[in-house]
Formats: sequence, structure tokens, C-alpha cells
Amino acid sequence: MDSLITAAGRALAAGDPLGALQRVALRDDAPALALRGIAMAQLGEFVKAKTLLRRAGRAFSPREAVARARCVVAEAEVALASRDLGWPAHALDAARATLEAHGDRTNAALAQHLAIRRMLLVGSLGEAERALDNIDPASLPPALQTVNQLAIADVAMRRIRTKPARAALAAAAQAARAAAIPALTAEVASATRMLDTPAARLVEGGRERPLLLAEVEDLLASKALVVDACRYVVRDKSTTIPLARRPVLFALARALGEAWPGDMSRDALVARAFRARRADESHRARLRVEIGRLRRALRSVADVRATPRGFTLIPHGAASVAVLARPIEEPHAAVLACLADGEAWSSSALALALGSSQRTVQRALDELAASDKVQWIGRARARRWMTPPLPGFPTILLLTGTLPSD
Repeated sequence: MDSLITAAGRALAAGDPLGALQRVALRDDAPALALRGIAMAQLGEFVKAKTLLRRAGRAFSPREAVARARCVVAEAEVALASRDLGWPAHALDAARATLEAHGDRTNAALAQHLAIRRMLLVGSLGEAERALDNIDPASLPPALQTVNQLAIADVAMRRIRTKPARAALAAAAQAARAAAIPALTAEVASATRMLDTPAARLVEGGRERPLLLAEVEDLLASKALVVDACRYVVRDKSTTIPLARRPVLFALARALGEAWPGDMSRDALVARAFRARRADESHRARLRVEIGRLRRALRSVADVRATPRGFTLIPHGAASVAVLARPIEEPHAAVLACLADGEAWSSSALALALGSSQRTVQRALDELAASDKVQWIGRARARRWMTPPLPGFPTILLLTGTLPSD
């Protein structure tokens, strides 16, 4: 490999894409195309980067299997950065196998971490956790150690385990300093700020206050009966009752939790559960049926008792009842949570990350755009959606994923 290619590669490894382009911008041989593609990706020109990397992959001969595999890995990284989550994962797996077979362990590890980051984006926490357990961080270069520890911290935060998250972020910061890449240092700083920003709201005894992620962890470990409006479950220290697929029951549970230790009137419960402006006999009859269903669903942790005015929640072993609410009450909060990372997302990638249909996500984006909460660039299949990061709260409890109790 000639000196210009070597110098450009070192510039890219140090996070200097402009320095790399100064050396190879006018060259069209395969190594130069690959380096130009990586440089354009570091500058945020993802469409141009993808084109250059594909040209490079075709320009390398079939005998240059390692170089072709590296182009595939680089293209996968560009796809991930541009939130193209539909990029074929099997191509990345094949490239990783080729790199491992030829002894290129660094780029093979990069491919593995790209796959893990995709798992995290689509909420596959269990898969990501198992993959991370099979990696020895000490064998990685500093830049990949940073990525590895950031992934570990991401899993820990979504599992609501703040001590492991802080330890991973501290290790990531140390590795980022060793790597001396400003973008990695900024990413670690951004992730660290999430632990020191309100992550949810606590409604207890008629009062409301913001909670940090560590305080959420303490609440879930306490003796309180928690109506979790972030994950749509009712839980005490030992039992978790999912109600995500029973929205009426959860609405009733949340209303009773917010009213505890008092009761809530029947008319107020009808308004909360059925969104009826005025309660009639049919609504009251339906309320009795749904209260019976809620009583059966919660029988292991609490009782729902009738009062002269309405109903009240009586926990069995818990000392109190608390409602854990999202940091903002927004119908499309999950969409905003994904967009809050500052990246440009396609509607198909959002649908994949949220486990929803693309049409449902598109309707949500249209409503958010009408209220100037999101904006789009591009047209047709190239359209991407973005929003500035939402100030004042992180997004961990808004994103889909496995419950901490699983």
C-alpha cells in the first residue's frame, strides 16, 4: 500500500476526515474510494459515503476478500449512522466471518459491535447482552473499548441498573481519552448526562416530582406498589403484572393509583377509562365489568374496593402506592424519544425500532410535523425525520425494550 493511502488511513483513525481527503480526494482506485467513503461518512455525508463504499467493494478483486469485507463493514456502519435499520444483517455477519478467518480481529470486532448497536436500537436487549458477554474488552483497541462500554451502559440504563451504567461510562470515558477521538469523547459525555437528568415523574399521595434514573431504580426496589406508566405494568417488589395489552384496565389502575390513599369517583373513572364526557348507565355498567376484571388481574398485589363515591386501591403488602409517569405526557412520546438522539430516521426504521406498523408511525410523524415538533428532509423513500434533542429529560424510559424484571 502506498504512502498516501497509509497516511489517509491514519488520519481517519485519528478522526481527521479532511486530512484524509486531502491525500486521496482525486484518486479512484479501490483503496482510495474506500477511504473517501469513510471520510464522507465521518463528515455526515452518508449518501455519498454509501455510494463510494459500494464502488470500492466492486473495485476490489475477488481475491481481495478482506478488503471487500471491510467495505461491507464500513457500509453497515454508515447504514447504522443514517438509521437504515433494514440494511441486510446477514451481509455483516458474512463479512465478520471473513475477517475473523483472515485474522483481522479488530474489524471483526467492529462488525460485531455494529450488530450489537442495531440490536439496541430495535430493543433486542437480551440478544445484545448475550453478545456483549462474549466479548473481552481488554483485547480491543481504545476506540472499540469505548463503543463496547457505551453499549454495556446502554443495556444497563434500559434495565434501570445505574451502578453498572456509571461504571461502564467511567470505563468508556477512560478509553475515549486513550483513543483521543473528539466524537467518541462527546458521545460518552452525552450518555453520562442522561444519568443526571430527570427520567420520569413520580405521582404519590397527590403530589408530583421528577425522578432521576437512580431514584427510579430505588422506587422499583422499594416496598411501594408501583403503577408504571412507562412500561404499562403494575408491580411490587416481587410481582409484575403486565397490562400493556389491556389499556382500559391500566387506565383504571393508574387513576386509582393517582387518587391513593383516597378514592376516585365513578364519573371520574368513566372519563379516564372510556374518555366519555358524561357518564350514563351504559358507561357505569361497563365500569363495573372492567373493575371486576381489574380486581382479578391485581388480586396477587392489591384489592379494588368500592366506596360510597367510587373505588379505591388497597395494596396487600406494600406500604404505599405510587404512579411512575413518563417525563412528558405526549401521545407520540416514543417516536420523539427515538428522534431525540439527533439522527435522521426513516419512517421504516422508526417502525422497526418501535415494533409498530410503518403506517402508524407515518401518521404520528405527520401529526408531530403539523405541530412543528419534527421536521423532514428528502422526498419519497429518501425522506428522513429529525428533531433537536428534547431538553430536560433523557429517553430511556420512553423506548421499547425488555422490562427490568425479565
